[in-house]
Amino acid sequence: MAYGTGGDPTHSWNAWIGARAHDLSVSVLFCTRLPLSHSRPFADGEIARAAWAFPLAGVVVGIIGAVIYVVAARAGVPPWPAAALAVAATLGVTGALHEDGLADTADGFGGGTTREDKLAIMRDSRIGTYGVCALILSFVIRVGALASLADPAAVAAALIGAHAAARALLPLLMFFLPPARSEGLSHAAGSPARETAAAGAVLGFLILIGCIGFAPAAVTAIALAIVLAIIARLSAAQIGGQTGDVCGALEQVGEIAVLVVASTAG
Repeated sequence: MAYGTGGDPTHSWNAWIGARAHDLSVSVLFCTRLPLSHSRPFADGEIARAAWAFPLAGVVVGIIGAVIYVVAARAGVPPWPAAALAVAATLGVTGALHEDGLADTADGFGGGTTREDKLAIMRDSRIGTYGVCALILSFVIRVGALASLADPAAVAAALIGAHAAARALLPLLMFFLPPARSEGLSHAAGSPARETAAAGAVLGFLILIGCIGFAPAAVTAIALAIVLAIIARLSAAQIGGQTGDVCGALEQVGEIAVLVVASTAG
């Protein structure tokens, strides 16, 4: 990364801070539907450069879901419907971006016979049986895990940690697995540098430690590594690479893994 010119350390520091703030803005714009004032089309490779900040965008999503759960709990809403409201809030913040990816990936991998068939199904906006089943399981497991925690503080911590850690997997998948298409969102996003993917992973892990503690975070990190390896291997075998839909599916499975471990540890 190039720093400021003229040897002025203050200028260099300000330039570095400005670049990181820009990355954070890009990650929030990409991962959520929050109406930032300077929303605009992404330049080629811009998403890949900002991928280290995906966990921070996840923190934003998790906080919003946590606030909804706490408000519902204090209003006397039982754990199950309160957890459902929290998950619904995260859907609203993200525009169900990752859920859409999960459904499309399940339909494509489950319903296609050739690589071309699978990619065509994944691009189809209609949802099939595999996609419906995947979404139902995702919602039931996430809501159930949150409801089992019950305590608002524990639910808030689990939500923030889950959304941050799950999004930390995305730059790793984008780094290790090339895009399956020569066009589309994944191709335009680009492949993050090794340092970017590593920074995102470390950041996600640190946030997870702060949310659920070191021992549960270590167990969760192992589970997430297994999830990443399985989905990467499956995607490579099924379609020869990754797509935006596969990234969405990975986020969903990662989120589920964190919440299940958190509910067990709790």
